[in-house]
Amino acid sequence: MSDPQTDSHSPAQVPADGSETVRAEVQREYATKLAKAELKAQAAQAGIKLGDGFTDYLDTSKLLDEDGNPSAEAIGKALAPLAAAQESKFAPIAGAGYNRNGPPSVRRVSLDVRNR
Repeated sequence: MSDPQTDSHSPAQVPADGSETVRAEVQREYATKLAKAELKAQAAQAGIKLGDGFTDYLDTSKLLDEDGNPSAEAIGKALAPLAAAQESKFAPIAGAGYNRNGPPSVRRVSLDVRNR
């Protein structure tokens, strides 16, 4: 029989039948998909619109930490330039100052002599 080993998450002994290698392979396989999903979620929370197929061109291995899990810090760094590009460069002027209720009213002078 195989030697029992302990799982790091539980004190119970786990048989060494290769399930850990399968689990690690599955985690590696889905880590990139999870990183893409985390990137899209953080972009949506920040109000950043990602173009169609944007995540297809990313090297998602750069978005993972040492354990193979998505890194919030790395994803934040990847989204920082996009967030800066979408910020407005001009202050919103609608409703500020003199023009609070709409465009300024201009008194039009009639060209008809009878109405002057």
